[in-house]
Amino acid sequence: MKAVVFKKHGGPEVLEYADAPEPQIKGNEVLVEVRACALNHLDVWARKGLPGIEIPMPHILGNDIAGVVREAGELVSWVRAGDEVMLQPGVSCGHCIECLRGADNLCPEYDILGYRRDGGYAELVRAPGVNVIPKPQNLSWEEAAALPLVTVTAWHMLVTRAQVRAGEDVLIHAAGSGVGSIGIQVAKLHGARVIATAGSDDKLEKARSLGADEVVNYTREDWPKEIRRLTEKRGVDVVFEHTGAATWPGSIASLAKNGRLVTCGATSGFDARTDLRQVFYRHLTLLGSFMGSKAELLDAMKFVERGQIRAVVDRTLPLSEAGRAHELIEDRAQFGKLVLVP
Repeated sequence: MKAVVFKKHGGPEVLEYADAPEPQIKGNEVLVEVRACALNHLDVWARKGLPGIEIPMPHILGNDIAGVVREAGELVSWVRAGDEVMLQPGVSCGHCIECLRGADNLCPEYDILGYRRDGGYAELVRAPGVNVIPKPQNLSWEEAAALPLVTVTAWHMLVTRAQVRAGEDVLIHAAGSGVGSIGIQVAKLHGARVIATAGSDDKLEKARSLGADEVVNYTREDWPKEIRRLTEKRGVDVVFEHTGAATWPGSIASLAKNGRLVTCGATSGFDARTDLRQVFYRHLTLLGSFMGSKAELLDAMKFVERGQIRAVVDRTLPLSEAGRAHELIEDRAQFGKLVLVP
């Protein structure tokens, strides 16, 4: 099969479009013909290399996958060859206490398709049968691939961790990112007033089209003051944080008393400074959030099927141009998701 592989860590130039062996499935797995695979920042981090994380080489990236089942293992009775599916990207053991209580994203053996196991930058991918989700008929392949990781992440952040409520003010950072574009929609779905940030006027207008009530350009030094102005100096109830060091101090300053900050990532850097006086004087709550459970993705997909959450696809590129797609995501040149098609 054709795939994009890398044999050493580095820049986008290490990605090679080449022949690779076809995956061999186990009894509890499925073999899926990839129709589309969306990019995430995790692809960039894995390609560059992360301290203490060993990536088997040669490696195939790709967390967000949609395609057609070619073969199902003998233990997979709920999926048949020819089924059109999406893949939940999180892989867990299924038998530890966290998995059994439905918090499979906290499994000690948790992994992600395309992270430390081969993913969807290929014509074929293998995955556990329990990760299969039926593809809604109203979605294109590109839209289906654009949804799983960012949807389960945004849902877990806002619904499970921050428990956003109707009438609250929610600050969504980096509206042009995949997770930001879904975060806007999830917050609006739950009745919140959304203030979205982005780095250009074009992205701010697109954020409004997704439902953002107010928009702020976070490249301006005084953006936290603008948040205060928009909330009549009160601050927001929830900050949806995933950019890290660049926005962290301003995010803390933007919170109202008893406000909650929920974070899932740090694309601008991990070393974020916090004035602890702000935390205890104003009764702030800082919430970490990592991926989400399979059940949470199924909950969110109900709203996708009803058209209340929609995929945001910036552009589609052929699989052979994966290196170019990595350059675009690193330059933040997209709004929503970049999608590769084999």
